Amino acid sequence: MTHFHFKAPWGRTLTIISVFTTLLMLGVAFELSAGLRMPAFVSLPESRTLGILLVLLIPLGALPFVIRGYVITKDGILIKRLWWNTVLPFAEIQTVEVEPLALSSSFRTCGNGGLYSFTGYYWNRQLGHFRAYVTDLNRTVIVRMRNRTAVLSPDKPEAFARAVTQSLHS
Repeated sequence: MTHFHFKAPWGRTLTIISVFTTLLMLGVAFELSAGLRMPAFVSLPESRTLGILLVLLIPLGALPFVIRGYVITKDGILIKRLWWNTVLPFAEIQTVEVEPLALSSSFRTCGNGGLYSFTGYYWNRQLGHFRAYVTDLNRTVIVRMRNRTAVLSPDKPEAFARAVTQSLHS
């Protein structure tokens, strides 16, 4: 079987949130390192270093969850992360449907809301509880499985859905 590779392009919202937050965190870290006046009760030099580390941990903590792409293999959908992959096995997949804006009106219950990706646990009225592996809010595909639902955002949603459906029936 040929593997089908799909990119995970960043949409406008993800780009704006990621750039703004990264620059903000770098700016705060720079100000702390430049000797920003600290309140009298936080005058220890260690507190400044700790503050810099904590501020930089925010973007560094989100970085591993970046979605680099999606690969359809003989076994399922491989969601490529920065340092690991997540698999949605074909044995569990029931349907795949293109649904632009599937994350609209969603609530994040636990996860990342736009710093390098929209990943984690979400809920909305249409889908109930689901996992998001999204980089572009306008190119979403819903993958319904036996016991869970996932939302992905491949660069070519229609081609992705056709390839998954074809793989399910072969």
